Amino acid sequence: MPNKNNFPEPFDETTLRMPDSFPNRRKISRKKDTFYQLVVGINIIAWILLTASLILLHYARPDFITGLQNYWGIEGREFWLENHVEDLLTLLQICLFTTIVTIVLRSRRNRRKTDRFGINVLILLVISISSLVILYMTV
Repeated sequence: MPNKNNFPEPFDETTLRMPDSFPNRRKISRKKDTFYQLVVGINIIAWILLTASLILLHYARPDFITGLQNYWGIEGREFWLENHVEDLLTLLQICLFTTIVTIVLRSRRNRRKTDRFGINVLILLVISISSLVILYMTV
């Protein structure tokens, strides 16, 4: 019968090590970290979506009619194209979602003093939100 008064042997911090098969992510470069590369990839996709939405905005908005066009009687479109506006809103919403995902992933991962959050993500967030608000107010 085992003795109940047997206490486990004391241990020191050197025995609490990760196996050698797991690399220490604080010592490897961020550019070699797959999680960091994934976050950068999502950020690039969000910027591509914003660029595509700006191109779509050009085709969806009404034409700018100058005084010279009025004088010569050249007509321009004075209304928003509905099918382009729906696609534009969808692109901006996806861009906002991917930006928020990037912000959450970066906030979970940045733990070192040298880690930077990235101002471009905050700029993308502000542009996406303001574009959606302005579109909902004007269309």
